[in-house]
Amino acid sequence: MPKSFVSVWILALAIGAGVIGFFPRARRVVGTVPESEGRAERYFESIRTQPAQLLDFLSKMPKGGDLHTHLSGAVYAETFVGWAARAKMCVDPATFELSKQCKKGQVQLSDDLHKNDAVFYRHMIDAWSVRNWEHSGRTGHQQFFAAFKKFGAVSDRTGEMLAEVRARAAAGHLGYLELMLTPDGGASRQLGEKLKWTGELSEMRNALLKQGLIDSAVKASMQNLNAAEKEMNRILRCDQSQPADGCKVQVRYIFQVGRGGSPGQVFAQMLAAFELANADVRMVGLNLVQPEDGDVARNDFSLHMRMLDYLRPIYARAHITLHAGELAPGLVPPETLKSHIHDSVLVGHAERIGHGADLFQEDGWESLLTEMAKRKVMVEICLTSNDVILNISKQNHPLRTYMASGVPVALATDDEGVARSEITREYLKAVEDQRLNYLELKKMARTSLEHAFIAGESLWQSNRSFVSIPQCSVDRVDLPPPSTDCQNFLNANEKAALQWKLETEFAQFERAYR
Repeated sequence: MPKSFVSVWILALAIGAGVIGFFPRARRVVGTVPESEGRAERYFESIRTQPAQLLDFLSKMPKGGDLHTHLSGAVYAETFVGWAARAKMCVDPATFELSKQCKKGQVQLSDDLHKNDAVFYRHMIDAWSVRNWEHSGRTGHQQFFAAFKKFGAVSDRTGEMLAEVRARAAAGHLGYLELMLTPDGGASRQLGEKLKWTGELSEMRNALLKQGLIDSAVKASMQNLNAAEKEMNRILRCDQSQPADGCKVQVRYIFQVGRGGSPGQVFAQMLAAFELANADVRMVGLNLVQPEDGDVARNDFSLHMRMLDYLRPIYARAHITLHAGELAPGLVPPETLKSHIHDSVLVGHAERIGHGADLFQEDGWESLLTEMAKRKVMVEICLTSNDVILNISKQNHPLRTYMASGVPVALATDDEGVARSEITREYLKAVEDQRLNYLELKKMARTSLEHAFIAGESLWQSNRSFVSIPQCSVDRVDLPPPSTDCQNFLNANEKAALQWKLETEFAQFERAYR
């Protein structure tokens, strides 16, 4: 084992044991009331081994934003079954795959299925999620990725899905979501399927733009988002006198690009994503989705990075976050583990990466950590997902090493419906499996908003110690309202306003532990 690896791991263990303090107290952290923060911190340590009290504390704790969540995977199977039953859809009793048109031998769903055939109902929920996957005869990886096809026929109810996910985020004390979806309904993918691929990227881009085809996909995306948000707002009563709490959660979108498609399909989706981000402020970036270990995803990985490297300078407004390192030894050939995180950052221009679970398998991973810290590339940490899909957890997870190296990190849910999780469970897993303390959790919540792709400048002039910008340096969120200079800054910057809101929530939360 290399000396440097031992040093980093000892540092991580020391942090976990509380031997050294990872986060120094800031000279001036807007919103922080040291006495209240200290009391909350001490209370947290006193209940660390008391499950009921710990869960209650974490349930109420403000958590900032969830930056890595797939909309279709965030909806719980029970909801999908209910929608399918109301639409009188059918299920294949052998595969549990849903169909809109019923065929011979299939079971038509009904609203009272859970009562009339409880066993069949339970098997459906298991098949459409990773619940009880240990008894399925499959690996967690197989069970997880197989679930999406089974409920795919009912996962087109975007407005209703947004309402459920937004409501659950509010219940978990999140204030912001970035949701991955396919806003054009696959239109750009279909365009790419017809594209004669030559490998000359500028030629491919011109061919797609010249005919106005991508423009039509962009317009379709905007119309689809408008319709979905209208339905979401109706369900949550956002335009009424007593709106649901979910209305308070701000939402932005990440365009999903299917990395398992042909080169033309992938490139067309990337192009549509960049064009849409230029046209609609709600679409803040793109991400490559589908299993990173898939044959096409592995074989075309370098090509996908080259596409991003070409498109990035043309579209400065859009952001890039990439699934990278959602791999484990044995899942793929060793060569595949050596450079996906590195290339996603240095070639694919990723400002954030999702998962990064195979860090220790990367060539020169220590130098990579230094570069990520320098570039402030954040890692979206999905503990439950990594545990179930990759069997990477506890001391085998690189979270502590990222933290010890100064790489920004924040917790995320990934696919809370399929994974049977939610944001509080992710925080609980971080405490129980990774031994995080209150100040570390608090920093992760702040970091989530600092690295959110929402428009505007940050509230912080230093995102390591969270020292506020000069306009708000004399303000305290426990003594509202903010000064005129601070309020003007907040009004002009959505990100800073979100961060200020989080600080007010922390101040209120910590006051409860007097």
